[in-house]
Amino acid sequence: MTNERPELIWLRPERSSRGPAPAHSRGAIAAAAIALADAEGLAGVSMRKIAASLGVGTMSLYNYVPKKEQLFDLMLDAVAGEWELPDAPSGDARADLEGFARQGMAAMRRHPWVPSLVLTRTTIGPNSLRCVEYFMAVLADVDEPGGTKMELFAMLNSSICQFAQWEANQRAAGGTEQWQAELVTYMSAAVGTGDYPHLASAMTSAVPQDVDPDSIFDRGIGRIIDVILGLKGS
Repeated sequence: MTNERPELIWLRPERSSRGPAPAHSRGAIAAAAIALADAEGLAGVSMRKIAASLGVGTMSLYNYVPKKEQLFDLMLDAVAGEWELPDAPSGDARADLEGFARQGMAAMRRHPWVPSLVLTRTTIGPNSLRCVEYFMAVLADVDEPGGTKMELFAMLNSSICQFAQWEANQRAAGGTEQWQAELVTYMSAAVGTGDYPHLASAMTSAVPQDVDPDSIFDRGIGRIIDVILGLKGS
């Protein structure tokens, strides 16, 4: 058996059972890191800057968080703690999942660095477990294996992340209006060649829809929820 300390930060005790209480906490370190990421992006997060914001020496922080990857885990879980979840589902699974998804989108708008980190780093901590538990409670009556429900949670979560990432990219590019206009021009010319008959039919029969980001999100995430709840009783 190895004597190395575990890599997963949640398996490492925050403080020793002996000795004085630590001067800082993982929560405070995560909060300082999140403030930096919100202001400067993930590239702006460093132990040196976190230490400066807390008024301590850089090396002392490594006693709390030995690796930057573990710092990212703390940051993501702290953001997951922003979800305001009821003690129990309402009984309306669709409304519960829509509310859950909108809270996720709101959190990712507050913290634009979250989506790319979630999509590239698989992690789960105490607050994330709380979110998973709530999702499982909402789907308690869905007759599907537990593994399928876990995959559905991942699908919903990744869909929220992908939309948030798309929205952030569009905002960074200066908005969506010009991009959408140019896309319509390009696609109209393409279907006019006759090479894309099914796409042409779809565009011809398409009903104009609100392109407000919230409306696009509600429609998209609503379809994901349709899939999740459509499994009920299967």
